[in-house]
Amino acid sequence: MTSAEARPTVIVVGLGPGPAALVTNETGDAIARAEHRFVRAAEHPAAVELLPDAIPIAVDDALDGTARYAPIVEALVAAAVEHGEALYAVPGSPLVLEPSVRALQTEGGVEVRVLPALSFLDLAWARLGVDPVAARVALLDAGTLDDDATRADHGGPWLVAHVHDPARLAAARTALDGAADGPVVVLSGLGHSDERIVEMTWASLEHADPPVASRWTCLFVPAVANGRTGGGYLRFHRLARTLREQCPWDRQQTHASLVPYLVEETFELVDALQALDPADPASEQAVVEELGDVLFQIEFHATIAEQAGRFTIDDVTAGVHDKLVRRHPHVFAAVEAADASTVVANWDEIKRAEKQRTSVFDGVATSLPALAYTHHLMRKAAKLGFDWPHVGGPLAKLDEELAELRAAIVSGDADDVGQELGDVLATVVSVARHLGVDPEVALRASAAKFRRRFEALEALAEVRGIDVRSSTLAALDALWDEVKAAEQHR
Repeated sequence: MTSAEARPTVIVVGLGPGPAALVTNETGDAIARAEHRFVRAAEHPAAVELLPDAIPIAVDDALDGTARYAPIVEALVAAAVEHGEALYAVPGSPLVLEPSVRALQTEGGVEVRVLPALSFLDLAWARLGVDPVAARVALLDAGTLDDDATRADHGGPWLVAHVHDPARLAAARTALDGAADGPVVVLSGLGHSDERIVEMTWASLEHADPPVASRWTCLFVPAVANGRTGGGYLRFHRLARTLREQCPWDRQQTHASLVPYLVEETFELVDALQALDPADPASEQAVVEELGDVLFQIEFHATIAEQAGRFTIDDVTAGVHDKLVRRHPHVFAAVEAADASTVVANWDEIKRAEKQRTSVFDGVATSLPALAYTHHLMRKAAKLGFDWPHVGGPLAKLDEELAELRAAIVSGDADDVGQELGDVLATVVSVARHLGVDPEVALRASAAKFRRRFEALEALAEVRGIDVRSSTLAALDALWDEVKAAEQHR
């Protein structure tokens, strides 16, 4: 091809991670020959030394995606077309985390020649003494962590680049939350005169003085405990979709058919939580298992909806995330909340504004167990002032309702008896609420105590050769009293 046929060309060179001494001879020669030179990051040490008269061009942060690099591409293409050739110098290597070069290659419409260069990664491996291939180091860009969160699970190590500011530092910690208590190596200004390499913890680096986040900072995270949360959940999400697609039973399920399983798994989780013993770590395993079962129910419903084109698990998590942020203005906005009661009051007010409900009872689930349902209704009404001032009110009302129940029993009217018994139970719920006792929890505790004592009665009867099925009530009462007394003297 003759010179007359040569295409407009942009020569892209990398300035290395630090001073001009790290620039390759090939790049130095290209800079010396070029007549029309452009530089991104004119403050870079090598740029200051080698390209003091170059035209600075910058990323337009007001734009999104590849559009941010459009001004750079336009300027370089225009110069290449006008002069036949232009040189574009970037920090580090043109081939490592340099989207403007990728944009030029794909959108510029001119010939692009890229000269290899030393990158900050080369200095990072040298300073850390790490072979990235042997150590299977995974790379993250702190500027695109939302995209990187979809990667496969990886327990570490990680190198996080472009930790430019506190927001990106916080995003890195969130993405790698399994490493929250572990060490982090901060590599700042690699190759610069003020190079700094220090091992810290996440907690200390977020409050370090001077701040660790800067334009030339990256982090090395040796390991993430139990792998990354995002990666682990991604594996779980994929499993749910695989089961839905390939298991005949899972394929047949609907939102409605899964309701009994959701209720069952939820109650099993409650059982596991109530059985937690601080002195017995093994009791936590049941909680882990039951939490997983409930989580699978949630993921299953989301998968069904996703396949129907309705919503996804991302909609679920994003919705609850944003709702919690809105309802915690004392954490995420300039609202004061000195105590828990203020937090609850703020929560209710925000929730009422969000839901635009017409009744105080809107949102109370009618499928709750009867005691819990009654408790919620009365608590809602009490917030509007419909309540006794103290527990004496419902206690007196309980006496009144018991009298009406006795009268209904005497009358023999079954419907009336049922109604009056319901009133008695509702009044007991009101008494419990005034005493600060959850009636559902209290009744479950009482039922558990009854079961424990009766099973002890059965065991005692078996030891003594007594058949409980044919025993008299008096004999069973005697065994019950004996079990109760033994329990109280433990």
